[in-house]
Amino acid sequence: MWVLRIVTEPAQPRNAPEFTLRDSTGANVHLSDYKGKVVLLNFWATWCGPCNIEIPWFIDLERKYQGRGFAVLGVSMDDEGWKVVKPFIEMKKINYPVLLGSDEISRLYGDIESLPTTLLIDREDKIASLYTGVVSRDIYEREISQLLGN
Repeated sequence: MWVLRIVTEPAQPRNAPEFTLRDSTGANVHLSDYKGKVVLLNFWATWCGPCNIEIPWFIDLERKYQGRGFAVLGVSMDDEGWKVVKPFIEMKKINYPVLLGSDEISRLYGDIESLPTTLLIDREDKIASLYTGVVSRDIYEREISQLLGN
């Protein structure tokens, strides 16, 4: 049985905090690199069962919407780092940037305590929605489509 807690449309929309994290190739990735795009920012871990359910959806959503101003960013919160994350990326054939998270980014985003935690960020860098726990693909797709202006 899954526990689902959804918090959408924050009362006071706030800007998504800027960050710089390394991707699996060692390159620095900044949230500001995605300015003007709708971003699905997913905090996850390789050992997280619900995360493993959502990742294939995010792969499909990246493929479907990437040409329309949409991007997925995965932030792994695995304590073991790249030694467990890189093989996982290859095994799952993840087609979007995966970044290695830290306590600092967790604090920036309100002390991430549950995985998965997913934010949808609009084109103006405002946090449009925050989801904690597994959410249906239909919910993500509907909101992404709205944020893209469809």
